[in-house]
Amino acid sequence: MSTESPSTIAKVLKPTILILIAIVAISSRLFSIIRFESVIHEFDPWFNYRTTQHLVKNGFYDFWNWFDEKSWYPLGRVVGGTVYPGIMVTSALIHNVLHFFNFPVDIRNVCVFLAPMFSGLTAFSAYLLTKELKDSSAGLLAAAFLGVAPGYISRSVAGSYDNEGIAIFLLVFTFYLWIKAVKTGSAFFGLLTALFYFYMVSAWGGYVFITNLVPLHAFTLLLMGRFSNRLYVSYSTFYAVGTLLSMQIPFVGFQPTRTSEHMAALGVFGLLQLYAFAELIRGYIPPKQFQTLLKGGIAAVAIIAAVGLTILSFSGVIAPFTGRFYSLYDTGYAKIHIPIIASVSEHQPTAWTSFFFDLQMLIFLFPAGVYLCFKELKDEHVFIILYSVFASYFAGVMVRLMLTLTPVVCVSAAIAYSTLLDTYLETSKHVLAVTSPDATAIAAPVDVTPEVKPAGNGAGTGSKKAAAKAAAAAAAAAKTPAKSADTDAKAQAKAAAAASGKKRYPIFNFDSRALVVLQLTWFLFMFAWHCTYVTSGSYSSPSIVLASRQQDGSQMIIDDFREAYYWLRKNTKEDAKVMSWWDYGYQMAGMANVTTLVDNNTWNNTHIATVGKAMSTSEEVSYKVLRQHDVDYVLILFGGVIGYSGDDINKFLWMIRIAEGVYPNDVKEANFFTPRGEYKVDHDATKTMKESLMYKMSYYRFAELYGGGNAVDHVRSARMPAEGPTLSVLEEAYTTENWLVRIYKVKDLDILGRDLKDSTAFDKGKVRKVSSLKRK
Repeated sequence: MSTESPSTIAKVLKPTILILIAIVAISSRLFSIIRFESVIHEFDPWFNYRTTQHLVKNGFYDFWNWFDEKSWYPLGRVVGGTVYPGIMVTSALIHNVLHFFNFPVDIRNVCVFLAPMFSGLTAFSAYLLTKELKDSSAGLLAAAFLGVAPGYISRSVAGSYDNEGIAIFLLVFTFYLWIKAVKTGSAFFGLLTALFYFYMVSAWGGYVFITNLVPLHAFTLLLMGRFSNRLYVSYSTFYAVGTLLSMQIPFVGFQPTRTSEHMAALGVFGLLQLYAFAELIRGYIPPKQFQTLLKGGIAAVAIIAAVGLTILSFSGVIAPFTGRFYSLYDTGYAKIHIPIIASVSEHQPTAWTSFFFDLQMLIFLFPAGVYLCFKELKDEHVFIILYSVFASYFAGVMVRLMLTLTPVVCVSAAIAYSTLLDTYLETSKHVLAVTSPDATAIAAPVDVTPEVKPAGNGAGTGSKKAAAKAAAAAAAAAKTPAKSADTDAKAQAKAAAAASGKKRYPIFNFDSRALVVLQLTWFLFMFAWHCTYVTSGSYSSPSIVLASRQQDGSQMIIDDFREAYYWLRKNTKEDAKVMSWWDYGYQMAGMANVTTLVDNNTWNNTHIATVGKAMSTSEEVSYKVLRQHDVDYVLILFGGVIGYSGDDINKFLWMIRIAEGVYPNDVKEANFFTPRGEYKVDHDATKTMKESLMYKMSYYRFAELYGGGNAVDHVRSARMPAEGPTLSVLEEAYTTENWLVRIYKVKDLDILGRDLKDSTAFDKGKVRKVSSLKRK
């Protein structure tokens, strides 16, 4: 299987298989369209969609200088300087090209289908990358694995218009170009690596992974004694051009030269220059003087670098590591110091079951592939080993980074799987079994000409010794007359084995081969079934449309999100300000077209804490915050009726923690727990909890659904008091069909100057008095 066939059939089959893999990869991501409709999913994609609409409608210049007044009121947001524009520009370019050729495709459909289309390109990139590591057969397997692996599908289904939809393709293809550049020493491939790195920088903040992994690879090769002109040319071209291009993205700016996350790349670049200079002057200076000069130079450079970094760091020229960086190395850091990061579910540590759920059989083939890379240990294999180690660690500390681990798992698993198939599908024409009554069969290849190949690609000293032994064996065989054909064949076999540096152990028993091949095939079928099941069931449900099963087994569609946003769009003023937790900011701006106070960008922790304060304090305190920010409506999620666990009561503790970090005198997390340390919402709830605005908005009129009896919160399995909370500063404006989204209008100041609580109590008393008179 590993032997490349030059036949026409093989040349036709490989591109055909790749095309079929791309079709399968695209098709497997369309379940959400088939089961629901063509709609943008989740939260972040709605901002990307809204900005793409602005780009298509108003042009690139206006998009680049767009100041969005409808977000982060009253601060606003400079969109061009705070966004990675890669995915928007890509969609707009595709849209404009299609319209140029008279294909009237709506920009929404371009955005919906963008990630599935790029998944086909990602599979092709995996093929190219794995082909450089082993052969085209392993490349086809890697393409098939990555095309359907749930770990990648989770972020690339139709409608998932997020940055990762194109970023994973750019990640894999950039790594392919880097390995190609290192193997060939071509400045052209180094330039291509820099160009796609620039594309990656424009698309996703995860470009920092490339920024650090590539220099780490170069530094490791340097430590292994594998410095070469190929490495020098490829890395110098990549770093110089890639850094200059990345600085053209306004959101990145001068970060490559002024932040700690980018200093490793700069340091390796400088180290390679010094190493190359040392190699250059080695030929012009006697060895003894060179050693003295080298030691002095290393000491001087180390001192200058240490002093320079210290001065620049303390002076603020080089920014320290960010909190997000520290949270990758200490999983408890964010919860203590940056609760806004810890509050995001995809920033939580990964459960062990998630590895099998997202990778299935690939997770146990993955270590085998890494082991085979250790056996070869060429320059490109060193890269895959480093990628495997660091991606595994980061995927363990953050769920979201499972996305960066999936490509290398697929590549490594394909190498292991392909090697197994090579072993058990070896054709007999290359290997003959020589048997005798007194001896065990010996595998001796015939018609093999010993060929000594240079070590190349940094194969290491082991490969050089093997080549030297092969050359010696071939010379001895040429000088000594052959006594027999059998002796000559054995000598040639030894020479070939020495030249390849590997021993071959073919399997001759048909039963053994058939059994293993059938098992491997069965694993493939199970893998395909698992991927289809997970993709269709878990990763193809748009978050804005929920589906559940009724008691009779029929499907129930819960469309409360769009119902609420449609009401806001049609029943509020154009400049209406709506306050909600930051999770829903992008969706509201995109679907309801209203002004929001906070959204998923989370760039201003103080502003988010202010919203948290309004939600977690009493009505009197909250009303002041609402009035100061000109809030017209407040939107919350409440899942107690239908059992939706992602509602705001379950997120409430994070609002409290974030608010306490900025307003410790107004909000204290301990006041929301019972004396026994329990987080309760029923009769045992604390006074602070019952008086908070969030609690009142969630359970207002909740008991009426149960005829005034004890209502049951189906999320928290809590039996609520028969008499629910009352509201003074807010009035209910709209509640969706399933009570999932509740919208409240902020009351104006009383025209008589009364306190709103007193005014509300007076109005209720007046209503009761009038009704009693009517009964008489």
